[in-house]
Amino acid sequence: MTAKALEGIRVLDMTHVQSGPSATQLLAWLGADVVKLEAPSGDITRGQLRDLPDVDSLYFTMLNCNKRSITLNTKTDRGKEILTELIRRSDVMVENFGPGAVDRMGFTWDRVKEINPRIVYASIKGFGEGPYTAFKAYEVVAQAMGGSMSTTGFEDGPPLATGAQIGDSGTGVHVVAGILAALYQREHTGRGQRVNVAMQHAVLNLCRVKLRDQQRLSHGPLAEYPNEDFGDEVPRSGNASGGGQPGWAVKCAPGGPNDYVYVIVQPVGWRPLSGLIGRPELADDPEWATPHARLPKLNKMFQLIEEWSSTLPKWEVLERLNAHNIPCGPILSTREIIEDASLAANEMVVTVPHPERGEFVTVGSPLKLSDSPVRVTSSPLLGEHNEEVYVGELGLGDEELRLLKSNGVI
Repeated sequence: MTAKALEGIRVLDMTHVQSGPSATQLLAWLGADVVKLEAPSGDITRGQLRDLPDVDSLYFTMLNCNKRSITLNTKTDRGKEILTELIRRSDVMVENFGPGAVDRMGFTWDRVKEINPRIVYASIKGFGEGPYTAFKAYEVVAQAMGGSMSTTGFEDGPPLATGAQIGDSGTGVHVVAGILAALYQREHTGRGQRVNVAMQHAVLNLCRVKLRDQQRLSHGPLAEYPNEDFGDEVPRSGNASGGGQPGWAVKCAPGGPNDYVYVIVQPVGWRPLSGLIGRPELADDPEWATPHARLPKLNKMFQLIEEWSSTLPKWEVLERLNAHNIPCGPILSTREIIEDASLAANEMVVTVPHPERGEFVTVGSPLKLSDSPVRVTSSPLLGEHNEEVYVGELGLGDEELRLLKSNGVI
């Protein structure tokens, strides 16, 4: 068995809810030993959105696979001593508490660096320095303030949140990139460093094309948007692709909520497409033959395609379009995704045994490394590894472990 990419890297995981745990779970899948430090009451998501009584929720299990769990009350003096020892033994420390919370515990970056000059200390916050710093951040707050909501939805409707967790899990991926870069730099400098990622900043990074379009607006309307009117900010444009080639989700039979196929019309695809939809004459009609001619009537173009697609099931539409190399994809529902054989074969949808719930289905690692394969293992029970870490690794005695428990330190 080959060593994992991050074998030998110890991560002290002081994160909770989603943004932090999504990052540390990726580090665990890359082979790091991730020790999740929880308050004795546990990560709040263990009890949130439960589907089974008294069992860790899917919210928790799906974000905390392949980790170990220890409990520690960091407000107690003995808790602070133990935390100091854990920091000394770690390569990476990750937290996503509210602004200043870890500093108030007595663990400022200066103090952490003094305990362990090689540590990479990563924090996820809602916002950067400035007027928003102290705001409480949630997934959709980050979407609202990072440019996503104002550009998502239909022109005549309200701003919309996306179902993708770009604020939380999107920030988690950015944090992993920062941590890996800091570990690599440590190879040269011997020093750790501070890594900060704000949720608003991560969402903005994912919305950069909308900032591109904001700047293009000063030179006139955006031809590839289906909108009629343009003000001085990028409008919501429904399912328009926003890229160089127009796209739209067209209805399919029998007309259920996810009976749609997303179709991109490339210049080379127009002739085969016009044949497929039963309008072959449009391939040579100067009113339709060129991308330039079609741009002003994107709505009409997709309406013509939809008149054809709405008579066929989405998988048949997909098959016919793919036969002509026309870029397209069916809108997959959550049920279709969880039952998709290819996603299971790619270990992107995996079933994991759990000591209390039997088993659960989760999303596997999207990072595929040839020398560092991932086997997803269950999330830990609360404090499951207290003895292993405190006695086996920190060298505390069994008697002290009992005292720590009875004194509320763990």
